[in-house]
Amino acid sequence: MADLAPLDEAITLHALDRDPFPIYRRLRAEAPVVRVKAAGRTLLTKAVDTKYVKDNPELFSSDDPNTPMKRAFWAHTLMRKDGAEHLRERMAMAPAFAPKVIRDDWVPQYQKIAEDYVARLPRGEVVDLFPALSGPYCARGLAVLLGIEDASDEQMQRWSQALIDGAGNFGWRDEPFARADRANEEMHALFDSLQDRHRAEPNNSALSVMLNADDPIDEKQIYANIKIAIGGGINEPRDALNTIVVGLLSNPDQFAQVKRNGDWDKAFEEGVRWVAPISASSRLATQDTEIRGYIIPKGDTVMTIQASANRDEDVVEDGEIFNVYRDKILHQSFGNGPHFCQGTHVARRAVAQVMLPLLFDHFPNMSLPDPDAVIWRGFGFRGPIQIPVLLN
Repeated sequence: MADLAPLDEAITLHALDRDPFPIYRRLRAEAPVVRVKAAGRTLLTKAVDTKYVKDNPELFSSDDPNTPMKRAFWAHTLMRKDGAEHLRERMAMAPAFAPKVIRDDWVPQYQKIAEDYVARLPRGEVVDLFPALSGPYCARGLAVLLGIEDASDEQMQRWSQALIDGAGNFGWRDEPFARADRANEEMHALFDSLQDRHRAEPNNSALSVMLNADDPIDEKQIYANIKIAIGGGINEPRDALNTIVVGLLSNPDQFAQVKRNGDWDKAFEEGVRWVAPISASSRLATQDTEIRGYIIPKGDTVMTIQASANRDEDVVEDGEIFNVYRDKILHQSFGNGPHFCQGTHVARRAVAQVMLPLLFDHFPNMSLPDPDAVIWRGFGFRGPIQIPVLLN
């Protein structure tokens, strides 16, 4: 009979939050299937294994009872469901993400928001792009798309971070859940207050299409869907935008070529490959199975580390390096299988087609005065939390 994967008692959640990439590089070489005591999960760091798990939901279910997400979101969300139940809740929001709606409704709105927010930035000064632009821009665009424009940028960002911290609270500490509880109370109060307006004036926003559906899902799940979008729909494009800015400003030759050629889409794909905004995902083994000769017992939780898979030497050459012009940009940052990220196309357009060209047209000589001042954080979700740039 196959053995359990080796147990690593040295890796800490703190180390993974600070800088997981040296750890992943070592694990890919020495222990690509490993049980990490601090996380209570078996980490998978090779691309072929992470893809295999995501592509086989009958063996590896999203319905993981050991995840803190249900506690943080006050609901069993579609992120932790499979099959028909997952599809029904996913499709409830689908009209808001239809290609025509994105093109005709959301892209023009994101364009206007981007123009307004970039115009506020002070030329010739050093500013932290995270609070000054990236966070508010992604928060405001998402509020419009979801139909909750009454929420302020500050509220949207605070709610998003509270949900993310709660869902990633693998140590089950009290304080992150307390912040998530306060955020849930505020969000539910807002959603309650908006129902009459959306029923009286239907539109293409996510809340409106779910409330006005011919066969609507339960209110609790409507709210859960909106909260899932708040949790991921701010941090994913925000962290992608910040990461791409760091990547470009740290590589002046690439930056010049991207501006010259308008290769913003390529820059986007390389940015989310280099540092995956959503770096890790959990799956529950539904039966005893094996990966790389190690037994994964039924009921155990595996964690697919797409941040590591995106740098896997077997599929990406020099994966540690940001290179917009590599031969092939392969990544798993938006997932695969039934849980492929629903907001992917909005994020691509909001960042690559709207904000990046506008920002660098307005500040063509933007620079990083102190690259060491850029601070990165995150294990489950990762990006720069401080990015001081000189706006010229």
